[in-house]
Amino acid sequence: MEPQDYEIVDIPENRIKFFGGSGKMLLPGPATIEAFIKNIPEHQLLTTDLLRKKLTEQFQVQGTCPVTTRKSLQTVAHDTGKRVAYWRLINTNGTLISHFPGGVEGHAALLRQEGFTIDTQGKTPKVQAFKESLTRFE
Repeated sequence: MEPQDYEIVDIPENRIKFFGGSGKMLLPGPATIEAFIKNIPEHQLLTTDLLRKKLTEQFQVQGTCPVTTRKSLQTVAHDTGKRVAYWRLINTNGTLISHFPGGVEGHAALLRQEGFTIDTQGKTPKVQAFKESLTRFE
């Protein structure tokens, strides 16, 4: 049996307002994030907020730590030994994630390979009409 790749902890006092109350918080590890990403179909996207929301539901906790999620996502993205489609994750507003390998340019290139159009007019590139491509987990 593999060791647990996540922790469920009490929400710290200074984060209760952020999570909307006290309770338990998920600290997802890279394997937890990787397993979730593998469920995102090709040509579909998921925002980082939706990822945390779905993990919160799956683990039946009050919330999922955004900092730990980001760090675990970075670990998955930079693991050259595995080919996990981390590029299917975008920020909540559709912008690309700068801490992925190759920065936003690398992220854009991988998304374009899947047929997405990238709008480069703003300060940060974003996926055009990204809401139409958000995956729906039932």
